[in-house]
Amino acid sequence: MSNNISPATQSLIQRYQIWQKAQEPPQQGVSTIHVDEVAAKVAGFYEKIRGVIDWREEHLLRRGGIERILKRRFFLGQNGQSVASSFASELIRGGYFPNDRIEETKIIQIQQLIDKYSFILKNGSQHPSAKTEKIKIQLYDWLLSLAACEVEEVLDPPRRERALIGYMEELMKERISVPPNLSESEKDTQISIAVQKALFKLDKAIISYHLLKRLYPNWLNLSSLQFTELAENIYLIWENIEKDSRHPLAEKFYRICERYDTPYLILGDVLSENITQVREKFEKPETIESLIREAYHKRRWQLGSRIKRAAVYSTISIFVTKILLALAIETPIDRYFSGGLDLRTLALNVFIPPALMFFLVLTIRPPKKSNLERVVVETIKIIFSSEKKDVYSIKPPQKRGLALNAVVTLFYLLTFLVSFGLIWRGLEELEFGTVSKIIFIVFFSLICFAGTKVRERSKELVVEEEKDGFFGFLLDSFFLPFIRLGRWLSGQWTRYNSVIVIVTLLVDMPFHFVTEFIEQWRYFLKEKKEEIH
Repeated sequence: MSNNISPATQSLIQRYQIWQKAQEPPQQGVSTIHVDEVAAKVAGFYEKIRGVIDWREEHLLRRGGIERILKRRFFLGQNGQSVASSFASELIRGGYFPNDRIEETKIIQIQQLIDKYSFILKNGSQHPSAKTEKIKIQLYDWLLSLAACEVEEVLDPPRRERALIGYMEELMKERISVPPNLSESEKDTQISIAVQKALFKLDKAIISYHLLKRLYPNWLNLSSLQFTELAENIYLIWENIEKDSRHPLAEKFYRICERYDTPYLILGDVLSENITQVREKFEKPETIESLIREAYHKRRWQLGSRIKRAAVYSTISIFVTKILLALAIETPIDRYFSGGLDLRTLALNVFIPPALMFFLVLTIRPPKKSNLERVVVETIKIIFSSEKKDVYSIKPPQKRGLALNAVVTLFYLLTFLVSFGLIWRGLEELEFGTVSKIIFIVFFSLICFAGTKVRERSKELVVEEEKDGFFGFLLDSFFLPFIRLGRWLSGQWTRYNSVIVIVTLLVDMPFHFVTEFIEQWRYFLKEKKEEIH
């Protein structure tokens, strides 16, 4: 292997240097957005509590908060010329962005992007489907989720993350081979989607936003003609992006990128810590290996902390909703039909799902010691130029015969019947009512899906291929139906979660007005005090 740093790595180093310079505070004399510190503490505390109820993965919390606040303001009709300033101030008060660090010129950019999405929503062409209203609502939700992504990008550009994503995309394009019937454009798009999911676990909204920017490279500065064209074709654009997300080979691209993303994460960590002296340190092989090992151990420790937090917060979120549903639905029905409240059933119904999450997290196994050596080798491979490159093949799924496909499908349905049947029978033995059984299975499935995602996240540093034993095969066969149901339910969770709707209507809006009043009252007091000589 050559000791020359590859051109792709040199470009990555330069982009990290640009990112580091952008981290410096604004120059003196530049006006920045300021919010009252007392109001910020009150709002920040509320947003933390709200984040537990409306829980999502840690790296998506800020984007989720932006989206919620943006949707509330659009719901109230606050999308005129004055919305950007108060919107940015609310985001800073909520603790999503630092105080006195964002330049006031950003307000103009936010107003422009809000006007852009408002224009698209108002001037979008009619969809030919008969279910027009339902599709309109879905498009509205999709566009506002993209707007939230753009707001986050404007206020805090993810230069480092985008640099690493672009770096991995470039190398994966060289390494991944695809079937002849897959076009180069399809390959590039699927690699881009897979890299974003694997490296930073980006969600559908952010990936859709990035795909939209691939279609419109000048997305932040569209002309009037492009605005009109975009609005007229928004449904077609939306459908094409959704189609790319559901590509038949998407999962195979993701599995390859997920398995080999660790070296890129480790290299990113090394550059973040040593960007000023990185070239000097990369000239010594022993220094590089030491930096990789140090970054690996640090990320492993951080990963353990993130897994514990994800398990706790996801469980609390589901747990709180479970208690409220038990009090609002299960308890009244049990009283009506059985004439009383069975505390034992209620306790089991509330505490079994969190206990399952605890079990799933407890059984997570750390990476093997040999995994570190593999990570060191793979990281060095991507840093330096090499004539021989690894090749990862994407193969289309094997086609099963009609008879075999019928047998597999029948067996798959049988696992559903057996798994749900066993749980249903067990709940009957515990004297659960019908409604309580259904709600229990719903929350049991959500916990299974959340726990599976946490377990998958724990494999972030694993490069070696892991093999499941016979016991793992049995567990997969039993839990897969619940995981599949939990995955579908989680897609509806944020849309139909009654707790989120209640909190938004009864607490979120009034609290927003209270914090703004506190801020304005504080400014009023300061003005009056300044008048005293």
